[in-house]
Amino acid sequence: MQNIGLEQQRGHVLLIAGDAAVRRRTVQVAPSANLAALGVVPVPALLNCEIPCDTTYLDGARDPNLVLMRLRTAAATPGPLLVYLSGRLTVDRRNGKLHLALAGTTAGSVRYTALPWEWLGTELRGRPAGLTTVLLDLAADKAAWPLLQEYGSLPASPSAEVYGVVCPPGFEGSGNVVSRYTRHWIDQLRSSPARPANLQLHALAAGAASLPPGTLVLPTARELGAPAAPWQAAPPVPGRAGPQDDGYRLPPPAPADPARPREPVRGAHPVPAVPAAVAGPVAGPAIPSARPDAGAVPAARDPRPHIHGLASSGRHAEAADLAEAWEQYVLQTHGYASPEAVDWLEIRADLARMAGDFRLATQLWTRVGQIRLADRSPDAADTPEVRAAAAGALYCWTQLKEPTAAIEAGPVLIGLLRELPSLEPGHLQLAEHRLELLHGTSSRH
Repeated sequence: MQNIGLEQQRGHVLLIAGDAAVRRRTVQVAPSANLAALGVVPVPALLNCEIPCDTTYLDGARDPNLVLMRLRTAAATPGPLLVYLSGRLTVDRRNGKLHLALAGTTAGSVRYTALPWEWLGTELRGRPAGLTTVLLDLAADKAAWPLLQEYGSLPASPSAEVYGVVCPPGFEGSGNVVSRYTRHWIDQLRSSPARPANLQLHALAAGAASLPPGTLVLPTARELGAPAAPWQAAPPVPGRAGPQDDGYRLPPPAPADPARPREPVRGAHPVPAVPAAVAGPVAGPAIPSARPDAGAVPAARDPRPHIHGLASSGRHAEAADLAEAWEQYVLQTHGYASPEAVDWLEIRADLARMAGDFRLATQLWTRVGQIRLADRSPDAADTPEVRAAAAGALYCWTQLKEPTAAIEAGPVLIGLLRELPSLEPGHLQLAEHRLELLHGTSSRH
């Protein structure tokens, strides 16, 4: 957000909980739980500003005119504004327009009991650019999803920065708890030494949330690809002309530093590019995502949200190619032992998981854990980063149904788990037991 003048020394946070999204009596999105979680976050962290601020909670509202009145009041604030909306998107069957369902909204009462989505854009349209952020954690019902697919996005005021997710109908919910996207947004606010920019928060939260397939991530890859300050392009990378031509090109590598070693880190193993995997039986943990400063990305154009947008829209090969190209740039610029290089290795691991390539994801997460362990500092084996890498590797390994691939990756993974004394003992026992069963199955065949 831009700097606030003396005459603008007041902000506003408006948190709106619509109707819960429910499938087969299981809650998919619990707006009340999301508002409760955001309610304990300090307002300066939410607003990214230390000025005085008004906060409005709307939970359980049934009258769209009441919501409109609160929205209008918030939009009139001269300072920065954050509007958070969570709940269920639906459609008025008579006019075919999107609405945010409020408490008590039914298919037949949308026109009278739900908030027309266009009201949001209308009220925010007159605000100065750079002062308004809209954060969304929504699920679309069966009536709204085709309309969103037609739009390819979720229309909002052009003067606002819009971040969030809209989950498709039919996904398995997690019950009456904080949604994954909102939870990870809050986690990033709490864990980051310095408050990340909203775009970084969004990219990190969306990347770590294990979103249902087909989720609409805002801003979309197309919106992120809008023209911006150009980067000086490096020579094309062979075999990667497509992704490199989308405006997210690599800066030229920095001159080599003779004092910086370029040898691979001890304990790291080459990862063969072998695409193959099938989903398996074990539910996965929250896979870690890169830190806001990952990869020393130039501030003018951060490629990570764009890469995530490609992967979220099913363009996994393009996302993987672009991430690998950036990893190579970071290796040349910062060295194999650098934190930036490990961060991009984590990004590639999570992209492999999103693509269903659990063999590659297992190898990459294991390699991340080995590299972080090679630091050999006194507490290296007890850091959250090492434990998260091990948990990610174990989860992806459990998804491997092809016995040969699982047997190949198992010993290295188990070796990593044995190096982590603070890891839950059941994880190591699970891996050892599964590897024994795999060896027994293989010998019988």
